[in-house]
Amino acid sequence: MDRGTVGSAHQNRLLVEVRQQGSSAVVTPAGELDHHTAELLQEPLDACLDNGLTRLVVDCARLDFCDSTGLNVLLGARLKAEAAGGGVHLAGMQPVVARVFEITGADAVFTVHETLDAALVE
Repeated sequence: MDRGTVGSAHQNRLLVEVRQQGSSAVVTPAGELDHHTAELLQEPLDACLDNGLTRLVVDCARLDFCDSTGLNVLLGARLKAEAAGGGVHLAGMQPVVARVFEITGADAVFTVHETLDAALVE
């Protein structure tokens, strides 16, 4: 199997949009967050933090899947954001994604909101 073809196919499984709303960076991953696509989320999260946006709101409404690698990206961003005086807020998780956070106990270390609007209230 051609690994180049597999890699390019995997990249198309996750799209990440970033925008600023007030003092928050809203990061919206859409698709599957796993070991093949995690870097596509990590790069914009790191860029937001590097640019001084320490309140990160991850809109998970269009996230269809998250494995342990994706979870680790979010946990790493949380540590960096909190070290800079901010935090990571998760919003609108689909049940299949929320289950990963529940099973691992990660839901206890994040601020989780039912909706994006709720997460944007400071």
